[in-house]
Amino acid sequence: MRIGLLSDTHGWLDPRLQEHFAECDEIWHAGDIGDASVTDELARWKPVRAVWGNIDGTELRATYPEHQRFVLGGVRVWMTHIGGRPPKYDRSLIHELRQNPPDLFICGHSHICLVQFDPALKCLYMNPGSTGRHGWHRTRTALRFTLKDGRPQDLEVIELGSRGVEG
Repeated sequence: MRIGLLSDTHGWLDPRLQEHFAECDEIWHAGDIGDASVTDELARWKPVRAVWGNIDGTELRATYPEHQRFVLGGVRVWMTHIGGRPPKYDRSLIHELRQNPPDLFICGHSHICLVQFDPALKCLYMNPGSTGRHGWHRTRTALRFTLKDGRPQDLEVIELGSRGVEG
């Protein structure tokens, strides 16, 4: 199962992602979608799983949950927009993270691409950064990886260029 992971589009979708995600089975959006046209377009490419973020309005919040927990490819996944990062997770989530840790914890929000194993929770943390043109990031990034044999593998960072510059 090949996954394309992005976050923080803020209403703009880089058209080059269609080629980057062409070999993916699903596309996951970790929040701050910005406009339903973004996830509508992603859904034309591949099946989409998404969560709403802090900038998303009532339409997106009615369509997508704040948290998605699911198992795919033998991997227990938890995706949310605001989750913090290892070891400083968001206070509202830390109890459940400790009680029922996923194998893969995915967040957006920071606009900083970071993949890190948390030995305390025995889980892999992923934040794809931001593919949008607005925010404090310098480089627009997304991730691509495979879920196989019960773990994420073959991780790739996709760099889309500088913020504010279209490909």
